[in-house]
Amino acid sequence: MAKPKLLVTRRLPPAVTDRVNATYDAVTNADDHIMSADEVIEKAQGKDALLVTPADKVNAALIERLPASVRMIATFSVGYEHIDLEACKKRGTPVSNTPDVLTDATADITLLLMLGAARRAYEGERAVREAAWKSWSTTYMLGVHMTGKRLGIFGMGRIGQAVAKRARAFDMEVHYSNRNRLPADLEQGATFHANPEDLLGVSDFFSINAPASPETFHWLNAARIAKLPDNAIVINTARGTLVDDAALIAALKSGKLFSAGLDVFENEPNLNPAYRELQNVFLLPHLGSATVDTRNAMGFKALDNLDAFFAGKPLLDRVV
Repeated sequence: MAKPKLLVTRRLPPAVTDRVNATYDAVTNADDHIMSADEVIEKAQGKDALLVTPADKVNAALIERLPASVRMIATFSVGYEHIDLEACKKRGTPVSNTPDVLTDATADITLLLMLGAARRAYEGERAVREAAWKSWSTTYMLGVHMTGKRLGIFGMGRIGQAVAKRARAFDMEVHYSNRNRLPADLEQGATFHANPEDLLGVSDFFSINAPASPETFHWLNAARIAKLPDNAIVINTARGTLVDDAALIAALKSGKLFSAGLDVFENEPNLNPAYRELQNVFLLPHLGSATVDTRNAMGFKALDNLDAFFAGKPLLDRVV
């Protein structure tokens, strides 16, 4: 029986690539360049499915140009805002994602950003590397204590809940806002705020864990930042589009906010250059799921969905 034909748009971890090659007649991307729309269309000719990533802009124009042979799109990600779902639905093309398997890795990065931003990790490491650290001092590079502080979580899904679990180890007082209140066994004593505006005033640390959507675009703007406590710390491991960069940068410059920890950015990797000039922001290059275990699990989950599709079974993680 002939193997299904698959186009993989980016280089995958070796273990995932091995499984791709064993199961599919695949065209892969050995040098990991970002394919143009024209290249995707060219290489998709005769393919049965696409395996894409968040770096690929699978918009309506591209979907309309896909050859008729393409019957499914799997994305190597939980988020799917890079794919025009309405266009896929109109075309009758199912889309799958990779939830669950990156929850712990992303929650770990959230705590890293919280600690890094609170304890001025970027400034400290830079001082050591540049030989600017001259001696110990009682007032040198003082940061913010995390233990016992109030943590506001905007978006209490799988990752938000995992962040709350870790924060409790620091005896943090957890508050959250979510589309729906969690059952008591998942809430674990956290305080629910039906109106996310009410969450802001009780957030010494404000962690953004909500999905990107038209409703959350630039949700954290100047007016909402003003409602945060003075010297609050903002953390974002969700999507860069949830933050109004100009407003956050202004608040970091003015001293309204103590610091921020950011793993995601609007228009990444072309982030607002003003972030690079700030000392009080801890920056990471979208490393939330970047562990060997997690990226392998994401790839295997994407392939599980493709396998199910070609076996005529229901997709495990169907988005459309």
